[in-house]
Amino acid sequence: MAAALTVVRPGMLASVQDLGRHGHRQLGICPGGALDTLALVLANRLVGNADGAAGLEFTMGGGELRFDAPTRVAWTGDDFDARLDGRPVWPGWSLPVRAGQVLRFGRANRAPGKQGVRTWLAVAGGIDVPEILGSRSTDLKAGFGGFEGRALKAGDRLVCGEPALGAELVASPAFGAHLPWWPVDSGDGAVALRAMPGPELDLFTAASRELLWSAPWRITPQSNRMGSRLEGPELKRKRQGDILSSGVIPGTVQVPPSGQPIILMGDAQTTGGYPRIAVVIRTDLWKLAQAPLDARLRLRPVDAAEALAAWDARRRYLAHLAQGLAARGWPAPAQNDMHGTSQAD
Repeated sequence: MAAALTVVRPGMLASVQDLGRHGHRQLGICPGGALDTLALVLANRLVGNADGAAGLEFTMGGGELRFDAPTRVAWTGDDFDARLDGRPVWPGWSLPVRAGQVLRFGRANRAPGKQGVRTWLAVAGGIDVPEILGSRSTDLKAGFGGFEGRALKAGDRLVCGEPALGAELVASPAFGAHLPWWPVDSGDGAVALRAMPGPELDLFTAASRELLWSAPWRITPQSNRMGSRLEGPELKRKRQGDILSSGVIPGTVQVPPSGQPIILMGDAQTTGGYPRIAVVIRTDLWKLAQAPLDARLRLRPVDAAEALAAWDARRRYLAHLAQGLAARGWPAPAQNDMHGTSQAD
């Protein structure tokens, strides 16, 4: 019998997500997927899933799930004071669960070390929803994919696939893994994002280019899975005028006529006509996914060598994790070099 779970409460926003719907930008379809792909990969590996298996993304906590059959779960992101049948459980742990057990996430808070706003839950076998255009992710903007093309609601029942782990490993004792990317802020209360200069950086005045890297920015309430709108000093162009629409990717920092930057996220459009002043490196996008509204952030310029070094550090971490899991009898992770351990890093 396949494992299944019931959504008792979805919290503010919960949806089925995998590593994204890639290869369809020419159709105007955004990649979407988990806003922190590395977090989902880690959770999947802790329960023996392929890197790209579908899991659940919760925003601002408050979710509650009841497991209708024995299975194994893991989650990464903010801890949300999670409890399994009332007992505390923590992110980065792989846990067996029994039929009838209930996992509850509390609300997000702003206490030191608990600045995150999202978590990603993996269940052994992955969430088994139809695959559309190569992905099980929910495109909330277009209304397709995931579970009926929408955010989860109370009473939804989700079926899981067949676990790669045998029954003995599914039921084996809990264990934890080190999470290398927490806390969110850099110690001074600001979220530090490494970014490379964008193709239209030179369209801006010298003073604005300096402000981009030196000024603190605030994430405004007009932010969502499409992008984070920032508030700070006005970034001015040398001269006004239209530019050709160009391709954009998650992490692109656009500057509309207001002079207030927008950092694009997974559900953003595939092209845009605003100047691209910078691009946040992929390995730092998880910080933006976890940064709360009104959080302060700073952009730090890096070159391609430093961006690639950060990418390689993540790949080494995942390789080390795979070795530790193999020692426990876990199968080798089924990787996807395009979406899992390369671009997703």
